[in-house]
Amino acid sequence: MDTLSVLQTIGLSPNEAKIYDALVTYGVSGVSTISLRAKVHRRNCYDALQRLHDKGLVFHVHGKKDVTFAAVEPTKLMELIHEKKESLESAMPTLERLYREHRAPEQAFIFKGPEGVKNYLRLALHEGRDMYILGAEGAWFDPRIVSYTEYFLREAKKKRMKLHIIFDSEARDLPSISTTMLAHDHKFLSKAYGTNATMDIFGDYVVTYTGTAPGVLIGDVTIFVMYSPELAASYRTWWQCLWDLLPKEKAVKPVRD
Repeated sequence: MDTLSVLQTIGLSPNEAKIYDALVTYGVSGVSTISLRAKVHRRNCYDALQRLHDKGLVFHVHGKKDVTFAAVEPTKLMELIHEKKESLESAMPTLERLYREHRAPEQAFIFKGPEGVKNYLRLALHEGRDMYILGAEGAWFDPRIVSYTEYFLREAKKKRMKLHIIFDSEARDLPSISTTMLAHDHKFLSKAYGTNATMDIFGDYVVTYTGTAPGVLIGDVTIFVMYSPELAASYRTWWQCLWDLLPKEKAVKPVRD
Protein backbone atom coordinates (compact mmCIF):
# COMPACT_ATOMS: atom_id res chain seq x y z
CA MET A 1 0.00 0.00 0.00
CA ASP A 2 1.48 3.39 -0.99
CA THR A 3 1.92 6.32 1.40
CA LEU A 4 -1.13 8.24 0.17
CA SER A 5 -3.38 5.22 0.65
CA VAL A 6 -2.03 4.67 4.15
CA LEU A 7 -2.62 8.31 5.10
CA GLN A 8 -6.21 8.09 3.87
CA THR A 9 -6.71 4.81 5.73
CA ILE A 10 -5.95 6.55 9.04
CA GLY A 11 -8.47 9.31 8.38
CA LEU A 12 -6.94 11.99 6.17
CA SER A 13 -8.91 13.20 3.17
CA PRO A 14 -7.33 12.71 -0.28
CA ASN A 15 -6.24 16.38 -0.41
CA GLU A 16 -4.90 16.32 3.15
CA ALA A 17 -2.92 13.17 2.36
CA LYS A 18 -1.41 14.69 -0.82
CA ILE A 19 -0.43 17.90 0.97
CA TYR A 20 1.05 16.23 4.04
CA ASP A 21 2.99 13.84 1.79
CA ALA A 22 4.31 16.75 -0.28
CA LEU A 23 5.47 18.63 2.83
CA VAL A 24 7.19 15.54 4.22
CA THR A 25 8.84 14.89 0.86
CA TYR A 26 9.98 18.44 -0.01
CA GLY A 27 10.02 20.32 3.28
CA VAL A 28 8.91 23.88 4.09
CA SER A 29 6.87 25.38 1.24
CA GLY A 30 4.49 28.19 0.40
CA VAL A 31 0.89 27.58 -0.59
CA SER A 32 1.52 28.00 -4.33
CA THR A 33 4.37 25.50 -4.26
CA ILE A 34 2.40 23.05 -2.14
CA SER A 35 -0.51 23.31 -4.55
CA LEU A 36 1.72 22.42 -7.51
CA ARG A 37 3.58 19.62 -5.78
CA ALA A 38 0.50 18.04 -4.27
CA LYS A 39 -1.60 18.63 -7.40
CA VAL A 40 -4.35 20.22 -5.34
CA HIS A 41 -6.15 23.39 -6.50
CA ARG A 42 -4.89 26.43 -4.58
CA ARG A 43 -8.36 27.22 -3.17
CA ASN A 44 -8.75 23.65 -1.87
CA CYS A 45 -5.16 23.72 -0.66
CA TYR A 46 -5.95 26.49 1.88
CA ASP A 47 -8.88 24.53 3.29
CA ALA A 48 -6.90 21.29 3.57
CA LEU A 49 -3.94 23.07 5.19
CA GLN A 50 -6.28 24.55 7.80
CA ARG A 51 -7.67 21.10 8.60
CA LEU A 52 -4.16 19.64 8.84
CA HIS A 53 -3.22 22.53 11.14
CA ASP A 54 -6.26 21.79 13.34
CA LYS A 55 -5.17 18.15 13.53
CA GLY A 56 -1.67 19.20 14.55
CA LEU A 57 -0.03 17.79 11.43
CA VAL A 58 1.31 21.03 9.93
CA PHE A 59 2.41 24.40 11.33
CA HIS A 60 3.03 27.90 10.01
CA VAL A 61 6.57 29.08 9.41
CA HIS A 62 6.63 32.89 9.55
CA GLY A 63 9.38 34.48 7.50
CA LYS A 64 10.06 37.90 6.03
CA LYS A 65 7.81 37.32 3.06
CA ASP A 66 5.02 34.82 2.55
CA VAL A 67 3.75 32.46 5.22
CA THR A 68 5.03 28.97 4.56
CA PHE A 69 4.09 25.62 6.03
CA ALA A 70 5.95 22.59 7.34
CA ALA A 71 4.88 19.09 8.28
CA VAL A 72 4.93 17.97 11.89
CA GLU A 73 7.07 14.88 12.53
CA PRO A 74 5.29 11.72 11.20
CA THR A 75 5.21 10.15 14.68
CA LYS A 76 2.31 12.55 15.29
CA LEU A 77 0.25 10.24 13.06
CA MET A 78 0.67 7.45 15.60
CA GLU A 79 -0.57 9.79 18.32
CA LEU A 80 -3.70 10.50 16.29
CA ILE A 81 -4.41 6.79 15.92
CA HIS A 82 -3.85 6.27 19.65
CA GLU A 83 -6.24 9.12 20.49
CA LYS A 84 -8.92 7.68 18.21
CA LYS A 85 -8.44 4.25 19.77
CA GLU A 86 -8.86 5.68 23.27
CA SER A 87 -12.02 7.51 22.22
CA LEU A 88 -13.47 4.36 20.69
CA GLU A 89 -12.59 2.27 23.75
CA SER A 90 -14.36 4.75 26.02
CA ALA A 91 -17.52 4.50 23.89
CA MET A 92 -17.36 0.71 23.45
CA PRO A 93 -19.21 -0.36 26.65
CA THR A 94 -22.21 1.79 25.69
CA LEU A 95 -22.16 0.61 22.07
CA GLU A 96 -21.98 -3.06 23.09
CA ARG A 97 -24.76 -2.65 25.64
CA LEU A 98 -27.03 -1.04 23.04
CA TYR A 99 -26.15 -3.72 20.51
CA ARG A 100 -27.04 -6.53 22.94
CA GLU A 101 -30.29 -4.83 23.97
CA HIS A 102 -31.56 -4.62 20.40
CA ARG A 103 -30.20 -7.87 18.99
CA ALA A 104 -32.93 -10.31 18.02
CA PRO A 105 -32.91 -13.75 19.72
CA GLU A 106 -32.33 -15.27 16.29
CA GLN A 107 -31.21 -13.63 13.08
CA ALA A 108 -29.45 -14.29 9.79
CA PHE A 109 -27.37 -12.00 7.62
CA ILE A 110 -24.86 -12.05 4.78
CA PHE A 111 -21.26 -10.87 4.42
CA LYS A 112 -19.54 -10.60 1.04
CA GLY A 113 -16.04 -11.24 -0.23
CA PRO A 114 -12.69 -11.26 1.58
CA GLU A 115 -13.83 -8.43 3.86
CA GLY A 116 -16.81 -10.56 4.81
CA VAL A 117 -14.47 -13.33 5.96
CA LYS A 118 -12.69 -10.79 8.15
CA ASN A 119 -16.05 -9.68 9.53
CA TYR A 120 -17.08 -13.13 10.69
CA LEU A 121 -13.63 -13.77 12.17
CA ARG A 122 -14.09 -10.57 14.19
CA LEU A 123 -17.36 -12.03 15.45
CA ALA A 124 -15.49 -15.17 16.49
CA LEU A 125 -12.92 -13.12 18.41
CA HIS A 126 -15.71 -11.19 20.09
CA GLU A 127 -17.35 -14.45 21.17
CA GLY A 128 -13.98 -15.71 22.36
CA ARG A 129 -15.11 -19.33 22.44
CA ASP A 130 -13.85 -22.51 20.77
CA MET A 131 -14.43 -22.88 17.04
CA TYR A 132 -15.62 -26.07 15.36
CA ILE A 133 -14.70 -26.02 11.69
CA LEU A 134 -15.80 -28.36 8.90
CA GLY A 135 -14.34 -28.54 5.39
CA ALA A 136 -11.42 -26.16 5.99
CA GLU A 137 -9.01 -25.80 3.08
CA GLY A 138 -6.74 -23.06 4.40
CA ALA A 139 -8.71 -20.40 2.48
CA TRP A 140 -8.09 -18.02 5.39
CA PHE A 141 -4.57 -17.72 3.97
CA ASP A 142 -5.74 -16.17 0.72
CA PRO A 143 -3.23 -13.36 -0.03
CA ARG A 144 -6.03 -10.78 0.26
CA ILE A 145 -6.68 -11.56 3.93
CA VAL A 146 -3.56 -13.38 5.17
CA SER A 147 -2.37 -10.43 7.27
CA TYR A 148 -5.72 -10.34 9.08
CA THR A 149 -5.69 -14.14 9.47
CA GLU A 150 -2.32 -13.96 11.21
CA TYR A 151 -3.70 -11.27 13.54
CA PHE A 152 -6.81 -13.38 14.20
CA LEU A 153 -4.77 -16.47 15.10
CA ARG A 154 -2.57 -14.45 17.48
CA GLU A 155 -5.62 -12.97 19.22
CA ALA A 156 -7.40 -16.33 19.36
CA LYS A 157 -4.35 -17.81 21.06
CA LYS A 158 -4.32 -14.97 23.61
CA LYS A 159 -7.99 -15.63 24.35
CA ARG A 160 -7.23 -19.36 24.67
CA MET A 161 -9.70 -20.18 21.93
CA LYS A 162 -9.29 -23.73 20.63
CA LEU A 163 -9.78 -24.51 16.96
CA HIS A 164 -11.15 -28.01 16.38
CA ILE A 165 -10.85 -28.62 12.64
CA ILE A 166 -12.13 -31.23 10.22
CA PHE A 167 -10.21 -30.44 7.05
CA ASP A 168 -11.31 -31.10 3.50
CA SER A 169 -9.25 -33.86 1.92
CA GLU A 170 -7.54 -31.39 -0.44
CA ALA A 171 -6.03 -29.57 2.54
CA ARG A 172 -3.59 -32.46 2.87
CA ASP A 173 -1.71 -30.90 -0.03
CA LEU A 174 -0.94 -27.81 2.07
CA PRO A 175 2.23 -28.39 4.10
CA SER A 176 1.73 -28.31 7.89
CA ILE A 177 -1.78 -26.83 7.52
CA SER A 178 -2.91 -27.97 10.96
CA THR A 179 0.10 -26.29 12.57
CA THR A 180 -0.32 -23.14 10.48
CA MET A 181 -3.95 -22.82 11.57
CA LEU A 182 -3.03 -23.52 15.20
CA ALA A 183 -5.46 -26.43 15.28
CA HIS A 184 -6.00 -27.81 18.78
CA ASP A 185 -6.95 -31.10 17.16
CA HIS A 186 -7.79 -32.08 13.61
CA LYS A 187 -8.95 -34.78 11.23
CA PHE A 188 -9.44 -35.01 7.46
CA LEU A 189 -12.46 -35.92 5.37
CA SER A 190 -11.91 -38.60 2.75
CA LYS A 191 -11.75 -37.63 -0.93
CA ALA A 192 -15.25 -39.02 -1.47
CA TYR A 193 -16.70 -36.21 0.63
CA GLY A 194 -14.63 -33.28 -0.67
CA THR A 195 -16.38 -29.96 -1.41
CA ASN A 196 -15.43 -26.32 -1.93
CA ALA A 197 -17.53 -25.19 1.04
CA THR A 198 -16.76 -24.71 4.71
CA MET A 199 -18.69 -24.25 7.95
CA ASP A 200 -17.64 -22.66 11.24
CA ILE A 201 -19.48 -22.89 14.55
CA PHE A 202 -18.53 -20.60 17.44
CA GLY A 203 -20.51 -19.41 20.41
CA ASP A 204 -24.07 -18.81 19.23
CA TYR A 205 -23.13 -18.48 15.55
CA VAL A 206 -23.07 -20.80 12.55
CA VAL A 207 -21.23 -19.51 9.49
CA THR A 208 -21.13 -21.25 6.14
CA TYR A 209 -19.95 -20.35 2.66
CA THR A 210 -18.83 -21.88 -0.60
CA GLY A 211 -16.00 -20.79 -2.85
CA THR A 212 -12.90 -22.19 -1.14
CA ALA A 213 -9.89 -24.02 -2.53
CA PRO A 214 -6.59 -24.95 -0.93
CA GLY A 215 -5.10 -21.68 0.33
CA VAL A 216 -7.46 -19.35 -1.58
CA LEU A 217 -10.94 -17.89 -1.75
CA ILE A 218 -12.61 -18.32 -5.14
CA GLY A 219 -14.20 -15.13 -6.44
CA ASP A 220 -16.42 -12.86 -4.38
CA VAL A 221 -17.68 -15.37 -1.82
CA THR A 222 -21.03 -14.99 -0.05
CA ILE A 223 -20.89 -15.77 3.67
CA PHE A 224 -24.13 -16.83 5.38
CA VAL A 225 -24.14 -16.01 9.09
CA MET A 226 -26.80 -17.40 11.42
CA TYR A 227 -27.17 -16.27 15.03
CA SER A 228 -29.15 -18.79 17.06
CA PRO A 229 -28.04 -20.38 20.36
CA GLU A 230 -30.14 -23.50 19.76
CA LEU A 231 -29.07 -23.90 16.14
CA ALA A 232 -25.38 -23.46 17.04
CA ALA A 233 -25.70 -26.09 19.78
CA SER A 234 -27.32 -28.50 17.30
CA TYR A 235 -24.61 -27.94 14.69
CA ARG A 236 -21.93 -28.59 17.31
CA THR A 237 -23.62 -31.90 18.13
CA TRP A 238 -23.64 -32.90 14.45
CA TRP A 239 -20.02 -31.78 14.09
CA GLN A 240 -19.09 -33.96 17.07
CA CYS A 241 -20.94 -36.92 15.55
CA LEU A 242 -18.92 -36.61 12.35
CA TRP A 243 -15.70 -36.17 14.34
CA ASP A 244 -16.35 -39.36 16.29
CA LEU A 245 -16.96 -41.31 13.06
CA LEU A 246 -13.72 -40.17 11.42
CA PRO A 247 -10.54 -42.16 12.04
CA LYS A 248 -7.74 -40.64 14.07
CA GLU A 249 -4.87 -39.11 12.18
CA LYS A 250 -1.81 -41.29 12.13
CA ALA A 251 1.19 -39.84 13.90
CA VAL A 252 4.05 -38.97 11.58
CA LYS A 253 7.16 -40.94 12.47
CA PRO A 254 10.35 -38.89 12.68
CA VAL A 255 12.86 -39.51 9.89
CA ARG A 256 16.05 -41.19 11.10
CA ASP A 257 19.42 -40.81 9.46
